[in-house]
Amino acid sequence: MRRAISEAATGTLFGVALNYQGLLHSRLEEFQQPPYQKPPVKPVLFIKTPNTRNGDGQAVVFPAGVERLQPGPALGVVLGRDASRVSEDEAMDYVAGYVIVNEFSLPEDSYYRPAVKAKCRDGFCPLGSEVVGRDEIADPHALPLRLLVNGEVRQQNSTANLVRSIPRLIAEISEFMTLHAGDVLITGTPEGRVDVQPGDEVVVEIEGLGRLVNHVVAEEA
Repeated sequence: MRRAISEAATGTLFGVALNYQGLLHSRLEEFQQPPYQKPPVKPVLFIKTPNTRNGDGQAVVFPAGVERLQPGPALGVVLGRDASRVSEDEAMDYVAGYVIVNEFSLPEDSYYRPAVKAKCRDGFCPLGSEVVGRDEIADPHALPLRLLVNGEVRQQNSTANLVRSIPRLIAEISEFMTLHAGDVLITGTPEGRVDVQPGDEVVVEIEGLGRLVNHVVAEEA
């Protein structure tokens, strides 16, 4: 069953950094240096604040005074009921469905500490217009996803390459905080983020979920 995003995904938007194998492996040398010494052992979380919510067909503003803006194709997991201290074996029972997400960001210096000013600009988190029911997707860990800019494929990957599976994410996060019905877990963006400019059409495609289309516009003076 498909439900409108406005009905099914009304809660907090939780982002997960470094959750694609290629991205994590590309940073391993950095994580051996002070102050880190080792890669993260738990999910690196950040929140896309309510002002970042945006929709299919809507504009994404390129902020004045910044040099680069980067889209991030991602699978969003919508919680169907409250989850607290859920086991991995039970975790999928708490999933209502899935939604396409484009997690826009300014370039960041630290993956360990995602910056609010990079992640939480107005309109920096477009979501697809529909939540696709859990039972409609045979395997959420085998979904090809693509980012197109002006019709050209600029990124492609698969949710098969997630570091932490959806059940593991739900289990590890719900271990210390309650996730609520309507919350969205943004499962991560793959390596190879690209820059976009005002005037660009940005499309995220995920197999079985459809397309999310946005246009980048310059911030008005």
